[in-house]
Amino acid sequence: MLLTFFLGAATWMLFARQRPGRYALAVIAGTVLMVAPLTIRNAIVFHRFIPLSLGAGQTLLEGIADYDPQAKFGIPNTDTGIMKLEAEEARRPDYDQALFNPDGIERERWRLSRGLAVIRAHPFWFAGVMTRRAASMLRLERARLVSTEPTISHSWSANLQPVSVVSPVELLSEIRGSPEAKTYLEQFGSQDFAIVGDLSKYGNQGAWSISSIPNMDYILMVPIKIEQGRMRVSIVGERGEVYSTAVIEALADKTIADQPVNTVYLPFVPRNKVECVVSNEASGQRPVAKIGALQLLELGPARFLWTRYPRFLVHGFQKIFLTAVMLPPALIGLVLLIARRRWQALAILMAVPIYFFCVQSIVHTEYRYVLAVDYFLFALVGVAIAWLGSLAAESLRRVLRR
Repeated sequence: MLLTFFLGAATWMLFARQRPGRYALAVIAGTVLMVAPLTIRNAIVFHRFIPLSLGAGQTLLEGIADYDPQAKFGIPNTDTGIMKLEAEEARRPDYDQALFNPDGIERERWRLSRGLAVIRAHPFWFAGVMTRRAASMLRLERARLVSTEPTISHSWSANLQPVSVVSPVELLSEIRGSPEAKTYLEQFGSQDFAIVGDLSKYGNQGAWSISSIPNMDYILMVPIKIEQGRMRVSIVGERGEVYSTAVIEALADKTIADQPVNTVYLPFVPRNKVECVVSNEASGQRPVAKIGALQLLELGPARFLWTRYPRFLVHGFQKIFLTAVMLPPALIGLVLLIARRRWQALAILMAVPIYFFCVQSIVHTEYRYVLAVDYFLFALVGVAIAWLGSLAAESLRRVLRR
């Protein structure tokens, strides 16, 4: 809702020579008209002034707790923690069931009051929190890259017979992996291979060769039970390329005995020799997994192999979308707009980011909340690229004139 005031200011700059106040007020009035029905409904139903919805107090407290690792303010950083705190302080066990029921409005006002009290007591500390949170909005999230290898194109059914099976005994005898990992055979329903990983964060714990024919569609079925921690199962080529991968972790609300057996399906189209690799996945402890017989299903000759080439280009292009690559040209684009006094362009490109830096930085923030900032960051990168392109074109014209 507060974004409309920033857009109103941008509108003022866009129409600075044409009675800007009228247009800015029109933007703000339009937002008020859109929000008014909700505010009126809240006033009628709850007899309180609630512009849109509740939640500001909750995110304010969690935002403070995010930057208070020693918990010196005594504020939890999760919804569950806030509910538990309110239940204890108010001596209301029913508060531990939901954030806004019962007494949601009163509890939300208490959260706002507590958060504002911390801000009043530590204004400079909180200003630093806002600065760090605003800076974090400029970091691009690491996205999963498009695979350079085509996926399978054949349909399949569970009744398909495997072309090869690697038994638990073979898993134990043929393993190649970490010398610190423990391996043995154990019974849980049937004979299975058990592996206890080492303390590395992402180290490979075991690998087994998978007999396959290049450019064929395959699915490897891996029955696995994670008793502790988290592990990754992957199909990896001889040059280190990852054809297929999956992460499996123990369920927090289950005991070791009650952990389910998951069947992981890994589709792949091999270009050369491949192997099945089991690795750690940042568990923070030694992961424990039990693996049944590996079954390899052959589906038929692969199709759309030509997509490897455009996939390779897209994969490489995605790799440049890193903060270290994108932020410098974005800053150059911003400086260029300021140096050339392009105030209207600045108003368009900076209204939304400034809103997030000034308002969203006050409360708890996740990347999905501030994704809109990235689009304007890329626009500033475009300004820098256009400037470099114009310089290159001008240099080329000068060379051709000689």
